[in-house]
Amino acid sequence: MAEGTPVETDPHEGHPEAGYRAEDIAREMKKRGGDVDTLIDLLKSRHQLDREKAADYLGEIGDARAVPALIEALADPSISWIAAESLGKLGDPRAVQPLIAALGSDERWLRRNAATALGLIGDPAAAGPLTRLLSDARRDVRIAAASALGTIGAGEPVGALELLSKDPDEKVRQAALRAIDEIERKRSGSAAVGGPGAPGN
Repeated sequence: MAEGTPVETDPHEGHPEAGYRAEDIAREMKKRGGDVDTLIDLLKSRHQLDREKAADYLGEIGDARAVPALIEALADPSISWIAAESLGKLGDPRAVQPLIAALGSDERWLRRNAATALGLIGDPAAAGPLTRLLSDARRDVRIAAASALGTIGAGEPVGALELLSKDPDEKVRQAALRAIDEIERKRSGSAAVGGPGAPGN
């Protein structure tokens, strides 16, 4: 690693609760009374760990009642990146515009997770804002934006992705090339489905 290169660590790493998932969710739900609304209330807890757990659990549980509260939690810098991740898992279109707004955050983990979430939701409205994120200073954000664009499959960002495929970072280049391939594959599939020989044409 070159001298002065920032070390990019994930905020999950080293966290005492990193890796909690299904069995922890079940245990926490039982302890809290098994009520999704209780977990929603915990997003306002004065204890950060409670807020972190609640934001993560609500994404894993998959209850759409959590969407408005998780959108609101995007404004809490201590859990915004977890809320964005959970909104992606829920896949609710109500989160698209708030997540697009989060792409402009100064917090790189929020930008990264918002990009990934928008890819999971798959709304083409996010393609333009994600394309602008391809020039982000952080490589993990550029990778997340490229991957999301590939998942969405909109054709317009291909030119920007081709430029990104010349990025100095190898992982960024690979992400850009994968996204281009995925977009072109989806475009070819759509053309085949709607081509001259398709029913109704």
